[in-house]
Amino acid sequence: MTKVITYGTYDLLHYGHVRLLERAKALGDYLIVGVTADGFDMARGKINVQQSLMERMEAVRATGLADEVIVEEYEGQKIDDILRYDVDIFAIGSDWIGKFDYLNNYCRVVYLERTAGVSSTELRSSSHTMRMGIVGDENELPLMEKFERESHYVNGVSITGICVPDASCLSENLKSLPLVTDSFMALLKEVDAVYIISGLASHYKQIIVALQQGKHVLCESPIAQRVAEWEELTALAHEKGLVLMDAIRTAYATAYQRMLLIAKSGRVGNIVSVDVSCSSLRPQQRKGEVTNGSLCAWGPNALLPVFQLLGVDYDSKQILSLFNNNNTNDDLFTKVSIVYPHAVASVKVGKGVKTEGELVVSGTTGYIYVPAPWWKTDYFEIRREDPSQNKRYFYQLEGEGIRYEIVSFLKAVNGGKTYAYINECVSRAIVSLIEDFFDKNVTSISRFAP
Repeated sequence: MTKVITYGTYDLLHYGHVRLLERAKALGDYLIVGVTADGFDMARGKINVQQSLMERMEAVRATGLADEVIVEEYEGQKIDDILRYDVDIFAIGSDWIGKFDYLNNYCRVVYLERTAGVSSTELRSSSHTMRMGIVGDENELPLMEKFERESHYVNGVSITGICVPDASCLSENLKSLPLVTDSFMALLKEVDAVYIISGLASHYKQIIVALQQGKHVLCESPIAQRVAEWEELTALAHEKGLVLMDAIRTAYATAYQRMLLIAKSGRVGNIVSVDVSCSSLRPQQRKGEVTNGSLCAWGPNALLPVFQLLGVDYDSKQILSLFNNNNTNDDLFTKVSIVYPHAVASVKVGKGVKTEGELVVSGTTGYIYVPAPWWKTDYFEIRREDPSQNKRYFYQLEGEGIRYEIVSFLKAVNGGKTYAYINECVSRAIVSLIEDFFDKNVTSISRFAP
């Protein structure tokens, strides 16, 4: 019996896929089809997959051409599968010519002509393109530039305009967008959704106007300064059937997601502590900001793993802050200690103070170490009492997670379902803690000036 194996994503299965499977089937007696897992697709940069792994596998089975359907989950698996299943022929599309010649050492490699004029990418691109606008100011130029650049990797999204108080500060790339304006309403008339990266004090006003105008919103976290505002915005989004999503790009990084899954699976035992730090030095000059301290800037990132691993139902918290020139809204450095019934968390954030930006998840059988800068990580370790049992994990990080964030937002808009990796409970908890910081409403708070 001649065994043939082939691989693919098979997103939005179409005639071209079927023809390729038919050609592969004709090469032998038994066809094995490997369908790439969501995580593996993301790790290798194929981020705009529309269907889940189970949907794609069922679509392949429904063709009746595959004798066996398996999941491709890791780099190098093709060799393992060829040896494990005693494969005679490896078949793949002709657009990969030369890429898999190394497999000739294990079986015969055949490159199959693809059906011209049809592809999943074209099908995704042919659907409605979401027109998106950027709202910000000169303080966040680097991130606005990154967001626009990363949007080009996502099918179905087009950045059609930008709203800033002073367009002279923009790069030539951003100035070349179809619409550059200082009028928020003018931008809203031309877009389906907005990405808001303005100062925290402006979030509520801008989001509520955007929602009232029927626009979806992706906003840098926290999306509001007070819980009452958050609840009003969330209720309005639900009422109008619109997407309101926190933009914390770390949440969409493959390594970060894998770290969460491993920690929650009990690989380091019961989690008893989460210690996390984020910091950056200040630019020499900032314009127009009212609340630009370390907790507003770094708090959402730093609190994310705490709330996602330990939950949002804590017993108490303590906040210690060092302020800039006695401005009680502008903290140079803040430490937050959070106490849970069976765990504790320590969060350190600095904007104007530099510290080691690492993440440590301590458990009863080991701990997870994510090196600085943990929020951009492509690597982490599980460490044990016996170092020989340590294990390292590597995952490619593309675009700091921004492109994956855009994909998730687009799926939520197009699918009418929540694809955000940050649920509403976590979003609300972040806003609640920052509100307590501004209101000095905590179990114990200390304030000291340099």
